Formats: sequence, C-alpha cells, structure tokens
Amino acid sequence: MPAGGLAVRRPSPGVTYPLVLADEGPLETRTAARCLAGVLLGLATFAVVTPIVSQLTLLIGWYAAGQPGTFDYFYAAGRAYEMPIGMAASHLGLIVLLPTALALVLVVHHQHPRWLHSVQPGFRWRYAVGALLIAVVVLNLLLYLTSSGWTWQLNPQPGFGGFLLVILVLTPLQAAAEEYFFRGYLLQSLQAVLRLPWAGVVASALVFALFHGTQNLPLFLDRFGFGLLAGFLVLRTGGIEAAIAAHVANNVFAFVWAGLTTSIAAVKATQVIGWWDLATDLLGFGLFALAAIWLAGRMRLATTTPG
Repeated sequence: MPAGGLAVRRPSPGVTYPLVLADEGPLETRTAARCLAGVLLGLATFAVVTPIVSQLTLLIGWYAAGQPGTFDYFYAAGRAYEMPIGMAASHLGLIVLLPTALALVLVVHHQHPRWLHSVQPGFRWRYAVGALLIAVVVLNLLLYLTSSGWTWQLNPQPGFGGFLLVILVLTPLQAAAEEYFFRGYLLQSLQAVLRLPWAGVVASALVFALFHGTQNLPLFLDRFGFGLLAGFLVLRTGGIEAAIAAHVANNVFAFVWAGLTTSIAAVKATQVIGWWDLATDLLGFGLFALAAIWLAGRMRLATTTPG
C-alpha cells in the first residue's frame, strides 16, 4: 500500500512488537544492516537536530524578551530550567524524536508508521487513557505513602504559571516522543540487529539511561530499570501506549510537585539520588506495570500482528 509515495509492506501474521522490523515481509528482506543504519541515523538526528531546535527556541525567546543581558547568560539560565522558555526549548528539542521515529520507519524500512504504535496496528486510545489513569493513581499514591503523607509546604516558585503551561502542553509530547524513539524505533531496530531474546528491550533501555548524561549509579539504575519495565510493557501489551502513560505521568507530576514545593530547576539539576529513591521508584513502576498488564488482559488487546 502506498504511503507518502513509497510502497510499504506489512509484517507477517503472529509477529510480536519487538520483531516487527526484524520480520521478513513480502516486499523485501529486512536486514540487520538496514536496521543498524536506521539506528545510527536516528541517534545522529538526536545528537544534531535536538540541540539546534532548543537553541533556536531560546534565541527567539531572547529576542522576544528584549535581549536581556547576553545570550550566553540567557541560554545557560534556560538550559537550567530557570525560566519557562528554557523548559519549552528543551521539550521542543526532544519532541523532534517523534517525527524522527515515524519517518525512519517509513523511509528507511518502507513500513507504515502505524506499526510503531502497536501491533493492532494503530494507537489504542482507550487503553492509553486507562493506563494513564492507573499511572497517575499508582505513582502519586506511592509518592504519598513514601513521603509521610505529603507533609511538604506548598510554596509555588516565581513564574510557576508559565512553567505549568509548558508542563501541561509540552511535557506529555516530550515523554511520548522519547518512548516512540527509545521503546519504539530503537527497541524494534536493535532487536532486529542483535537477534537475541530481550536484546531490543535491554539495549534500548541501556541507550536511554546513558543518554541522560551525568548521573550516579542509583540514578542510572533508576532510568535503566524504567527502560526495562517500559520495554517489558511494550512486549506484553503489544504496543507503546502503557510505556507512554507511565512516562507522561512520571514527568508531569515530578515537574508539578517540584514547582509547587521547591523549584523545577532543582529537578533538572538532579544528578544524584539515593538507594531508597531507586527502590521506591522501581516499586511504583513495577506496580503500574502489573496493573497495566491486567488492564490489557481485560481489554483483550492483541500482542501479535493480525492475520
């Protein structure tokens, strides 16, 4: 079937989500070399285009604000999330990963991007909304129980209204874009390259954790563990929706609670967490994963491609 002027193919029946790109379809053989080239192209796009988009956004914000001080100072403050335009710039740079992932599937692999959503194919909105509600309840309830009943004193940081607008509009897109790129395209492509059970899940989780920059061991394990659980959900539910729900709920409420109690810049600057934080984070994601799998079973979601 045509898509964007390209002849595209569909995976064979009975294929799980991680194996969609590894499957040898009727149009042409999917080789490891093609998938590896796609991975390298995607990572190069991430490394080059994402910083450019962020810098251009901050440059526009600097001119719009009347060029206060030097751009270097404005840029540094923005990158540190000391003002809403900085947070917006960072999010917009990461959102580039969403069209990048969809374009790679279509252009490099000649496959319709809807197979990146799920094996249905397409995005399963009812399940996504249900998983998001579960994530909001589970992650916030665990935070409540492990924080002595939220004894924090609410003290919204200056300019919180602007930050809240960015959080509500762009943070869900940023989280979804990361999932489409890491748990979607990279997971499928790396599985096709490595050809070992769980290889795509583990390798994509490792890349995801490493790309978060400077971090101590518990924080690295926290991100790696989240990547493993998100990849496990992709495999067990046949789509990207539950992973997106967990990522969106985690990011949105982390930023909101930080803005209401300390500062969003403090969250951005986090490079060190303790082992207790690691344990509670993974417990919350694990409980959510169990509930999301239960919901997928209740909704009888397909976990392999249709015949």
